[in-house]
Amino acid sequence: MKVVQWVLAVVGAIALAAVLGGLFIPSGFRVERSVQIEAPADRIYDYVVEPRKWKDWSVWTRRDPQMRIVYSGPPFGMGARWSWDSRQEGSGSMEFTRVEPNHRVEYALSLPEFNLRSTGAITMEPSGKGTRVTWTNLGDTGGNPLKHYLAAAMDRMVGPDFEQGLANLKALAEKP
Repeated sequence: MKVVQWVLAVVGAIALAAVLGGLFIPSGFRVERSVQIEAPADRIYDYVVEPRKWKDWSVWTRRDPQMRIVYSGPPFGMGARWSWDSRQEGSGSMEFTRVEPNHRVEYALSLPEFNLRSTGAITMEPSGKGTRVTWTNLGDTGGNPLKHYLAAAMDRMVGPDFEQGLANLKALAEKP
């Protein structure tokens, strides 16, 4: 009986330490990656501002070609929206909330499986003979201290996908 009590005490102490540790981790996160693309901003913008074209460069749709995607709203620009459902990549929705032609596309992202909402942008700035493209995503995991661990890991989890997506976008935009 003492062994059971000891095990329960250790498990309780670990759980308490995890909760208390989470209180000291910020709930907010920021993921940002950039790439230099040797193409004009208008060519890149065309791939970004139209949701249907994201499947041509997004890493998530490439990992799951069977992903079910439903588009709604206008076909491109502000208000364009899509939602997806995938066994491998989960489900979610995205809507363009602000668009500056050939410069910036802002979006709102919802991932209901994680009860997570975030905002982001893809910006295009002239740079040398090409365009500097930056993809940013910001969010907050809320008050649950255990979710703060998710916020702390977000850059490591999503950053490589942003890098690969930008590399795919670069390859498309730089094609002659």
